[in-house]
Amino acid sequence: MEIKKLLFVTRFNNLRFDALQSLMDLKKAALNHVVFLNVIEREKVAMRRGKGYEKSAEIRLREKANIRFIDWAETLFEQGMEVGVYIVVGSFAAQVIQAAEKETVDLIVLSPEKKGRLEQLYSGSDITEIVHRSATPVLVYKYLSRKGPLAENPFEKPLLATNWSDASRRAIDYLKALKAVIREVDVVYVASEKELKGTSAMAIQKTRKENRKKLETLCDELEDVGITAKPHVYVGETVEELDKAARECQSSMIIAGSPGKRLWKDRWGTSISKGLTEKSVFPVLLVPPQEG
Repeated sequence: MEIKKLLFVTRFNNLRFDALQSLMDLKKAALNHVVFLNVIEREKVAMRRGKGYEKSAEIRLREKANIRFIDWAETLFEQGMEVGVYIVVGSFAAQVIQAAEKETVDLIVLSPEKKGRLEQLYSGSDITEIVHRSATPVLVYKYLSRKGPLAENPFEKPLLATNWSDASRRAIDYLKALKAVIREVDVVYVASEKELKGTSAMAIQKTRKENRKKLETLCDELEDVGITAKPHVYVGETVEELDKAARECQSSMIIAGSPGKRLWKDRWGTSISKGLTEKSVFPVLLVPPQEG
């Protein structure tokens, strides 16, 4: 699946234009259209102001967003990109899903939102809801520091997480379509402690070798389409080990398959997707299974 059009969802304070610029290498993989989205949430506007929602506050926020988007669009036009803009009022997750479906985008780019205790009490994770409901891959973009993006091109050296599921298969196929922008990929399988069958060193190493062989086969598959790939087996808690692997491999991002709605509660479901987006310091791309 090519990335021709992406939805860039920003609240401005935690996802800046430099993040989008770092993704422009995707033009080598067919990107030619960016749609900007800014969602004005009535409850949050009222909460920040310490009083009821005012229409005048909405107008000011709309115009501030419009000014930023006009400036950003001019730069993209100069780079030969098509641009679309949405400035809407409503629920963040619902508006992101609606815009993605209306524009038929190939990738949703957004950032994690830090919530206060009161917000966490009365609302769940917007990103978890979006990943759960979206039929479109979601890139949770993160900065390593306030100074700038984690890498000039987050897709340059990704870590591909696999657990041999259908969801993982979808992530592999998605990765292949990005071969024009990928320099190298590290393929990682994290075995749980329960998978280390037996008490002898020989039995434990057998588990490692079995998964290593499957990883090598997968790496050969990626090599056949022109992507340099290296296999790795880790053992432990999945999110923690994937983040550790990304650090040790000096990865630019983590790519993983996300489950379908029916499988949302499995081991590779909420705990993994939610854990990666909330705990990992790396950008995380979650690829859903194909519908139907």
